[in-house]
Amino acid sequence: MNLIGENNEYDELTAEQSVLGAVLLDPNVLDDISFLEYRDFASMRHQQIYKVMKYLNKRSQPVDIVTITEAYVKFGKVEEMGGVSYLSDLADACPTASNAGYYARFVRSKAIGRRGSNLGAIISDLSRDEFESDDEYFATIESLVTEMRPQETSKMQSFAETKESYYQHLSKKAEFIKTGFYQYDSWAHGLWRGWLFISAGRPSVGKTAMLLQRLFGVAKNDDAGVVLLWSQEMDANQIKDRMIAQAAGVSYGRIKNKNLSEKEREAVDIAYEMFELLPIFIQDSAGVTIDEVRSTARLFKKKYGKIACIAVDYLQIMSIPQKSGETRSQAIGKVTAASKQIAREMNCCFIMLSQMTRDSENFKKPMLSHLKESGSIEQDADMVEFLWHDPNDTDSGGKVIQQTFAKGRDTGVNEFRLLFRGWKQHFEELRRA
Repeated sequence: MNLIGENNEYDELTAEQSVLGAVLLDPNVLDDISFLEYRDFASMRHQQIYKVMKYLNKRSQPVDIVTITEAYVKFGKVEEMGGVSYLSDLADACPTASNAGYYARFVRSKAIGRRGSNLGAIISDLSRDEFESDDEYFATIESLVTEMRPQETSKMQSFAETKESYYQHLSKKAEFIKTGFYQYDSWAHGLWRGWLFISAGRPSVGKTAMLLQRLFGVAKNDDAGVVLLWSQEMDANQIKDRMIAQAAGVSYGRIKNKNLSEKEREAVDIAYEMFELLPIFIQDSAGVTIDEVRSTARLFKKKYGKIACIAVDYLQIMSIPQKSGETRSQAIGKVTAASKQIAREMNCCFIMLSQMTRDSENFKKPMLSHLKESGSIEQDADMVEFLWHDPNDTDSGGKVIQQTFAKGRDTGVNEFRLLFRGWKQHFEELRRA
């Protein structure tokens, strides 16, 4: 048998033959090369043989020359296999099954290069297509790159294999990001990196104001990383109006109406100068896609090193493609699953505002089922917060808002009372009634 030398087509086909021959010698090899995909074989004949081998193995049937031939005979495609003699040649050409892993990795490496070359041609062809936006173009390319990546099927590792990485994990201090809400931070320690945090509320309870105040608190943490906010209903200046009102203690209405006294203007100037020192970035565009969020986050992490928090206001008005036969809830599920993945990949907290169902208005206290298109949202979220108003709980200083944490993957559930001073878009924590 020819040894693998220079990376040419002949050697690639020889490596493929060695992989298949090794399986014929010892079918247990299939478990060792489970990372290899059908598409990794350059030869269509080899793809089909490997596919039959995997099919038989999955059904706990013997994998040998006889069973493979029978499978081909069943569908009348023995000639496509090259005849029974070709299987015999494969087995004879491979003296031992012990090097199957080496040859399989070689086959996969060549396959990745082949797919990369093909991808370049496809991207070149895309330049002649029309896209609704640049973001759609980039999203298409990213999906093609993702598809090109190997589909790993086995990442199982034992305690012994992962001992070193586990003790490195133990040696690192747990990192939580304080929000500025003392009661919440004392209970949950702050926001956790890798979390998908869902914040939902009924109309007029201050969902966006709560988000902005929380992001302000996060941004004040030294070396926590940048804060990225996508606002889909308000432009950047409207967002700034609310954040300035919170920080400066100046009436939101007076800022919005451009009716400021000299003293108030000074307070606004001081607050704005403070915000200039904080790593908060805002994008105000409707119909943002989760691919755009991911791409932007990667760029910011590369540039700044760390992301503390990503926030989207709000989930249901994002641009969420829906495939034929796919329900709206299933399409949203893909977005929440991707959001969770982004939180883990970027090692940050992903906060997403969410709508609630109309039915929730018939209940005094919201439940997880009141999240609009709730199935996947509830499943993917690490923390679910509801903001709601109990008309029987009042305070002369403002509107009392109940803060219910209905799900906490790492914290459990809890409840807090907040005083919302709407005139300056600011929340304060209250003692429990």
